[in-house]
Amino acid sequence: MTHHPHTAVHLAPGEPEIPIPAPVALRVVQETDGIDLAAAQRAAGQFLQALGISTDTESLRGTPGRMARAYAELFSPRPFDLTTFPNDEGYDELVLARSIPVRSVCEHHLLPFVGTAHVGYLPGQRILGLSKLARVVEHFACRPQVQERLTKQVADWLQAQLEPKGVGVVIEAEHTCMTLRGVQATGASTLTSTLLGTLRSDARSRSEFLALAGLPT
Repeated sequence: MTHHPHTAVHLAPGEPEIPIPAPVALRVVQETDGIDLAAAQRAAGQFLQALGISTDTESLRGTPGRMARAYAELFSPRPFDLTTFPNDEGYDELVLARSIPVRSVCEHHLLPFVGTAHVGYLPGQRILGLSKLARVVEHFACRPQVQERLTKQVADWLQAQLEPKGVGVVIEAEHTCMTLRGVQATGASTLTSTLLGTLRSDARSRSEFLALAGLPT
């Protein structure tokens, strides 16, 4: 993490300044090998032609390019600062962000899965800017994924970066690789969870998290 300079509170003339630690932020950027949109567009055109879909019509002529740009967007999370603050008040109750939108792509068929995530933690020495919980979910979702791994990656990363007393992550999503093809189980959803620390070891804390996330305990 990068430590920023202290700010200060200015008091009456003659009184000393009181330094206040500024937020601690970690710049989070997903490492990639680069995106070659031109090559992706050519490959998309070849892919459609191999499936017997002509791109010679006015409606389909731009489809390979749109496909390339769409997948590039799906696989490109936005950089963000993981901003944390000192837990000066010693807050020790659950912090939970519910119904965070999730959209990712199944790595087995490259078809989307979409749903919601409930992410919570029991604070330790530091607390997290609330919007960052959604940013962390997006960061790990923007790549070919399986839901089980995504759930665990979000929880493990928050545990490592924030060092809270506990972390809980629940994701519920609909996988189009299951609803639109294969078994065609329309309306089916998949639920995964990862609980760490106190939220795993303490039955009362675990039940509170699951209840607030709207799940049976």
